[in-house]
This record gives sequence, C-alpha cells and structure tokens, in this order.
Amino acid sequence: MNLIRRAGKKAKKTWKVLGPGLITGSSDDDPSGIATYSQAGAIFGLMTLWTALITFPLMASIQEMCARIGIVTGEGLAGAIKKNYSRSILYVMLAFSFPAIVLNIGADIAGMGAVANLLIPSIPPFAFSILFTALLIPSIIFWPYKKIASIMKYLCLILLVYMVVPFIVNTEWTNAFKFSLLPKFEFSKDYLNILVAILGTTISPYLFIWQASMEVEEIKKKEAGFVVDKQVIRNMRTDIGYGMFYSNLIMYFIILTSGTVLYNAGIRQIDTVDQAALALKPLAGNFSYLLFSLGIIGTGFLAIPVLAGSLSYAMAETFQWEQGLDKKYKEAKPFYAVIAVSLIVGLLIHYIGISPIQALIYTAILYGLTAPVLIVIILLICNNKKILGENVNGFWSNLLGILTFLLMTISGVALIWFYFN
Repeated sequence: MNLIRRAGKKAKKTWKVLGPGLITGSSDDDPSGIATYSQAGAIFGLMTLWTALITFPLMASIQEMCARIGIVTGEGLAGAIKKNYSRSILYVMLAFSFPAIVLNIGADIAGMGAVANLLIPSIPPFAFSILFTALLIPSIIFWPYKKIASIMKYLCLILLVYMVVPFIVNTEWTNAFKFSLLPKFEFSKDYLNILVAILGTTISPYLFIWQASMEVEEIKKKEAGFVVDKQVIRNMRTDIGYGMFYSNLIMYFIILTSGTVLYNAGIRQIDTVDQAALALKPLAGNFSYLLFSLGIIGTGFLAIPVLAGSLSYAMAETFQWEQGLDKKYKEAKPFYAVIAVSLIVGLLIHYIGISPIQALIYTAILYGLTAPVLIVIILLICNNKKILGENVNGFWSNLLGILTFLLMTISGVALIWFYFN
C-alpha cells in the first residue's frame, strides 16, 4: 500500500511539472501527422516502426534548446532572432511559415470534419469543419491562458486511445519488436518518400516557435522574484523528455495499428485520416474505429491552437505587437486577429481548389525549406554565451542538434526532388 501511495505521489508531482513540453509533443500528433503515420503502416507494414525510436532524441534535443531560449531570455524564438540576428531572417521565416501553417491548419480542420461526418453521416463534413472552427476561435481569443493551458494539457490524454487499439486487434508483437530494434530498409522512392514525410511531420518549425513562446508564458505566471535556476532547467527538461517520448510513443502505436490491420488486409492507399478510420471499421471492429476517430478529432482541438498560436507569436514578435494568450482581446487585437484569420483561411482552403492531401504536400515542402535554417539559428543562439550565459549547449545537445540539421537538410532536398521528379 505504501508503495502504491508513493508511486501515486510521484506521478502527481510529475504531472504538475508537465506543461509546454507535453502539449507541444502531443500537438505534433495532429490529424495530418496521423494520416502520415497511417500511410506509413498501410504501405510498409511494420517496417517504419524504428523511426519512432530515432526521431525521439532528435525532437527532444531541438525542443529543449527552444525551451531554454524562452526560459533564459524571456523571449520567444522570433524575438531572440530579431534581437541578435538580421531581421531579414525573420521575414524569410514568416514568408514560408505563414502559408505552411495555414495549409496545415486547413488539412487538420478538413480531417476533423471528414472524420466527424463518418460518425454522424447526416451532417456534411464542411458543416462540422465550420462548427469546429467556430468553437476554436472564441475559445482561443477569450479564454485566459491558464484555462487554455489546462484544457490543452488534459486534451493530451485523448491520444491514449491509440495505445488501446493494438491490444484489441490481432497484433504481431514479435514482428513489432523485431522491426523496432532491427530496421529493415527498402531502397525505393516510396520508402524514402515516407521516411522524409515522417521526419517533416515530427520535426516541424511551428513546434520550435510554440515551445519557446510557451516557456515565456509559463514564466509570466510565476510570482515576483522568480529566478531561473538549475531546478527550473531540470523541470523543463523533464517536461520536454516526457512530452517528446509521449509524442513518439503515440506515433509508434499508430504505425503499429495501421501496419497490423490495414497492411495485412492488403490496403495500401491511405491519403487522409478519414480514409484510415473508415478502413479500420470492417477490419478492426466498431470500437477500434470509434477510438481512432475520436482521437483524430481530439488531437485536432489540441493541435490547431498550437499551429495558429505559433504563427501569431512569430508575427507579434517580428512586428512588435502586444502578444500573449494571457492578454485580453482588447490588449492584443493584432495578435488574436492572426489566430482568427489563420483558422478562417485554413477552413476555406479546400474550397479554393486545394485538397487536404495537396495541402499536406505543400506544407511538407515549406517546412522542409525552413526547418534546417531555423535549426542552424537555434544552434547558434544556444552556443552563444552572450545570450544564454552558463546555459549554453553541452556536447550531446550540439551532437544531436547537428545530426538533426543534417537529416532535415537531406530530408528537405529529397522531398523537393521527389515532388518535381
């Protein structure tokens, strides 16, 4: 009994520490990401399970650097770049980030609407998309940051449904462990293409921006006299570690589900999340189908505020607007206007001739172009003692950061080559 009580106290203490890192990691498994992972499983079975193990340390290293920048400088990533480097870098970043993030939002809203329509066929997908957008915009604008952060933290738990499905269906656990620990490569265009898509989905520029900005928001909540000490940095690293591990764990189980159910049933073409959910229904049963569908809608509610918020923070810091989800609407109108506009434009994207799958392709290309540049800047900031003082990178942070840069550069070049050839 004492052991259970101690474990409960430790879990409660850890839950209190979790915040921006958990939210950022969970938001990475958005409807667009779920579509990518489902596609990987459907096409290649369990062959890409190993990617969840590889991307975890890469994601964790970059997000930890971004969090450290926010905590130590008290500024978001855009603010730190603006203060220490050329403003033209910010303008280029925004030029690529704005369309990429809006397209990502559009794909996520469309995915949520399509899946909701599967659950309630009498209501058309676009009606659901309008409803979800109408719920999100006022919630983000008028709810205080503390409430938004609390809701988003608990929304992260919705992703646990993806850990249930493999235990309901007939999962090949022996093969799963084999493919996880002993990667099997296939040197084909399709296999390399899916690896590039997975990298682009898991290591995205909007996550860098959001992470740093959320750490600044967390600092604002602290009492007067708050000091950034070693314990603060340790808590942040715990948060990042759990958040990125959780993100990759969910990614692993989604690939496992689609690689077990869809691949074994001979279903190889999955372009959207609603296709993945619908394909599961006759093969895995109604309960698995329901869990998978609810997970898509839940993670959409989590990811879209992160996407829109990251764009708004970047623009506000670039153009010196009042910013922050802790601000009231009248105190930061341009900041909240960007959030509202990005959701509305995202909602309308499908109706100007861009399908969700096209939106994902364009998003991946734009992310692929900006991610390597941002990673280099993050590494420069995190090795500059004038900016971070004693909190500069250590050996492992630099090694993982450089490795991430190289992989994302190769990934970006490969993605563009695949698309135009």
